[in-house]
Amino acid sequence: MLIETERLIITELTMDMAMDVHKNSLDEDTRRFVPDEVFETLEDAQETIEFLSSQYGSFEGPQVYALIRKEDKKNIGYVQLVPIDDGKWEIGYHVAKEYTNNGYATEAVNAFLPLMTGRAGISEVYGIRLQENTASGRVLEKCGFEEFFTGEGPYHDGVFNISKSVWKK
Repeated sequence: MLIETERLIITELTMDMAMDVHKNSLDEDTRRFVPDEVFETLEDAQETIEFLSSQYGSFEGPQVYALIRKEDKKNIGYVQLVPIDDGKWEIGYHVAKEYTNNGYATEAVNAFLPLMTGRAGISEVYGIRLQENTASGRVLEKCGFEEFFTGEGPYHDGVFNISKSVWKK
């Protein structure tokens, strides 16, 4: 799969991206907001890429794609569509700390959602975030997600103040 936006190429993860995936996962935002997506070692990143690559071509599991900046071919993060429960799907994204606040996540999600929901045959996608992750909230809002819940709820391995939003085709 290949999606091109003005500044990004959204493409399948490959094993040669493992070092970037590893390094991009180590910043404080990943540790704080999505701790299960931190890859402490290169081997952890390689194992994850191997699994995620096996999911392409099927919508049985997560669909995770790399974000590559066109200007320098730098891998700056990912965008993903992940099954949650009862046939529902969640959007996810991460841009490495040094590239945040440039609109890359919004650009990626806006390009990714219509194509991937069409391929998966789904008409709505959820955005679930920690309430304190206001940057993620701005991305969801800019991409047409509507918030429908704020309060305590399950998030990763605990109960936290979260926000849930939905995007409908």
